[in-house]
Amino acid sequence: MRNKLFSLAGLLLLGSGSLVAQEQQLWYRQPAVKWTEALPLGNGRIGAMVFGGVKQDRIQFNEETLWTGEPRSYNRPGAYRYLDTIRQLIFNGQQKAAEALAEKQFMGLKSNEGKREEWLKSVLSTNAPAAASFDDQTWKTMQVPSFDGWEAVGHEGLDGAVWLRTSFELPAAWSGKDLILDLNRIRDYDRTFVNGELIGTQDNTEARLYKIPAAKLRAGRNIIAIQVLNFADKGGVTGYKDTTRHIGVYPDGQASSILSLNGQWRYWVQQDEPPAVGRYQADYQPFGDLFMEFKHNGEATNYRRQLDLPTATATTSYTADGTDFTREYLVSQPNQALLVHLAASRKGQINSALRLTSPHKNYQVRKLDNNTLALSVKVRHGALRGESYLRVQVKGGKVQVFADRVEITNADEADVALTAGTNYRNYRDVSANPATACVNTLKGLTGKAYAQLKAAHLQEYAKYYNTFAVNFGVSANEHLPTDERIIKFGTFSDAPFMALYMQYARYLLIASSRPGTRPANLQGIWNDLLSPPWGSKYTTNINLEMNYWPAELLNLSLLHQPLFDMIDELTVTGKETAKAYYNAPGWVLHHNTDLWRGTAPINAANHGIWVTGGAWLCQHLWEHYLFTQDRQFLKTRGYPAMKQAALFFLSFLTKDPQTGWLISVPSNSPEQGGLVAGPAMDHQIIRQLFKNVIAASEVLKVDAALRDTLALRYKQIAPDQVGKHGQLQEWIKDVDDPKNKHRHVSHLWAVYPGSEINFDERPELVNAAMQSLLFRGDAATGWSLAWKINFWARFREGEHTYKMVQMLLSPASSGAGSYPNLFDAHPPFQIDGNFGGGAGMAEMLLQSHTNYVDILPALPSAVPEGDIRGLCARGGFEINMRWKSGELTYLRVLSKAGQPLALRYREKVVNLATVKNGVYEFNNILQKL
Repeated sequence: MRNKLFSLAGLLLLGSGSLVAQEQQLWYRQPAVKWTEALPLGNGRIGAMVFGGVKQDRIQFNEETLWTGEPRSYNRPGAYRYLDTIRQLIFNGQQKAAEALAEKQFMGLKSNEGKREEWLKSVLSTNAPAAASFDDQTWKTMQVPSFDGWEAVGHEGLDGAVWLRTSFELPAAWSGKDLILDLNRIRDYDRTFVNGELIGTQDNTEARLYKIPAAKLRAGRNIIAIQVLNFADKGGVTGYKDTTRHIGVYPDGQASSILSLNGQWRYWVQQDEPPAVGRYQADYQPFGDLFMEFKHNGEATNYRRQLDLPTATATTSYTADGTDFTREYLVSQPNQALLVHLAASRKGQINSALRLTSPHKNYQVRKLDNNTLALSVKVRHGALRGESYLRVQVKGGKVQVFADRVEITNADEADVALTAGTNYRNYRDVSANPATACVNTLKGLTGKAYAQLKAAHLQEYAKYYNTFAVNFGVSANEHLPTDERIIKFGTFSDAPFMALYMQYARYLLIASSRPGTRPANLQGIWNDLLSPPWGSKYTTNINLEMNYWPAELLNLSLLHQPLFDMIDELTVTGKETAKAYYNAPGWVLHHNTDLWRGTAPINAANHGIWVTGGAWLCQHLWEHYLFTQDRQFLKTRGYPAMKQAALFFLSFLTKDPQTGWLISVPSNSPEQGGLVAGPAMDHQIIRQLFKNVIAASEVLKVDAALRDTLALRYKQIAPDQVGKHGQLQEWIKDVDDPKNKHRHVSHLWAVYPGSEINFDERPELVNAAMQSLLFRGDAATGWSLAWKINFWARFREGEHTYKMVQMLLSPASSGAGSYPNLFDAHPPFQIDGNFGGGAGMAEMLLQSHTNYVDILPALPSAVPEGDIRGLCARGGFEINMRWKSGELTYLRVLSKAGQPLALRYREKVVNLATVKNGVYEFNNILQKL
């Protein structure tokens, strides 16, 4: 590396100095009880959640390719024939008619489509069971509407037809009155009976509000029976998770007098075989659980459970029966296994029984050899199956393998290795042998001591984690366990906790997105539910993209590769969708995709027809180039996908009959407004795509004619507008409601992650965007809080940004925030908030989306001092800096590509002509300029 020290106007030179390491651990005084208290480990392919119990330790594990579904086409042939009609209906103001037509003719195909009616006839021929009374013991009980109540049914593997029953006593004052039964939201199909008579049925995800005529009611007890199809869907689309949304009955017109039906319900499984109802997309699946039971006579003392971020290891330690016990856990990427090392301070004290289980129906456990137990699973809805091998070796004592468990007796030490593999090869091939990965892993472990395996793990992990370091001074709360720090963060000064959160975001990305693996999904790589929230898929109207916001900025560029691999595959399936739905060239992706790379519109027409998912993903390709200046990447991977996405929009954009602008139609503004013409978010993304393709073609010196066409069309796209409330308009028409508090702030995309709306070029639009955000308010779900952190950082409002950080790092017990293990709470858990939050905290310290690299643009007073190494800026720059009492004291810039550099700090600017690998160091910048 060529070092070059730069001086300007007597600027003093300073060595790079050293960064004092801060504690980078999550730790607790008690074992995890809930899944969101467990500690996450992962190598990009295998994920594990460690509970750290004393007498029973649970490790719930996943393998990234175990999903429902199978290779298939998601596209509805000939859908494009209805495109012009849908557009015309929208232009005519007939939104509902447009949505109805689109729902019927323009949505993606469900699995097993065409067999739905046959299956419906078979299950719907059964009326409310009358043979059994409500108290019949053949019906199981559960608590509804608690989330755990529905989850209990879901864990039985139910995803077919189920009957639910409850009863209520009719108040005397309600006699002779029609009642309203409020069931909140059920997915998908329900038939609801009162006293054996059908009162209503729906086949969608909307709230159920059914009128019960007075004539159908009885004096005394009334029985409600509900037949539900595709029942076990929990999370965002099923309101039952929210106990504040009461299910109940009330007199018509008197909702405030609701009689709650919360409490004990009964259920009866009518049909639990995989039905031919069909699904739009696949769900990410849990694999299994490793339970380790330990024999201790006395109670444990000195308990500590921790996750060490610099080493990606978890430990559980305690004292019992006069012995100090330690368990160390890691998921090795070089050796592709979950490893657990059991140790004790006295010989012969390790006694344990290990069991493998799975939430999947009909899983099998068998003895493989004298050291190894095997678990086989088969996903009920789809083609995937998996194998997991558990091998145990001991020092001292003995190991015995039985048909359902492994027993360790009187060992000094024990080493546990857990493998996992599936029959997935790629999104179109499921012909692999799931045992192959397990066999190969065990072969690779043979003859290697735990210390050797751990050393290989540390070496591989360090090349990612050690590229960045951060220190935000000291705090009186640093000695507290993590769960207690979360509680206190909102009211006590604890800047180092924010530094920990940034590193935790980086840790989670390393753990869930190594090169060669699938990209991080809605829950990273961790999931314990057969029907996870939103399928734990890839939602591309913000959530997937947010997962990768920290990748370049926080010096984890290599971890972007799984996303780029997915984009390569989506360009193939997206090309088929572009032809089938729009008769257009190029490729398109709507608001969701999964392991099988579906790109068609899904779920419902009022939000599923959104065309700019692929264009947004292209922004990541361009950002990777901007940060790395890797022209070979741009030439071979980035530009081809970006160009084809642009070709789609050249065909798709339509002239608005009222304004003459080119607009996006049909589409929607996620996730509100229904099917409309011209959402601002679409236009912002498409303009940015065109701008990026123009710039990329200039860098590569190709496609001059296309460049000219894009430049012309760019000017014709509907511009951003300021509305009557001073807000940035979300749609072409000025119809924004200043009372709207929706979590999606989609029309501010050009502020972040886009860059067109900035103080240097469009300050009037920045002010309008800020007004829109003020109208929306601060309260939001977890990932939305993370997005707002980035917005306020781009607005250079450090104090407001930090306020949003405090909200993100608040306890999730009452809604959005952070769970005890620092997982982001939507709620429920979604990992995107972790990644978006970490990126937003970095945006407070460094921004490079304009022509300048801005230093400390939104530094809050709560972080008066700091020392940071390895922040990355567009143009191929890596930044180290220190500040004290809110003043920058030292700056070091590494120019990886030799590009010109414009540094800005508090409106002071330094322009540098750099050389490749040149190092430029300054201190006392503000005083000397």
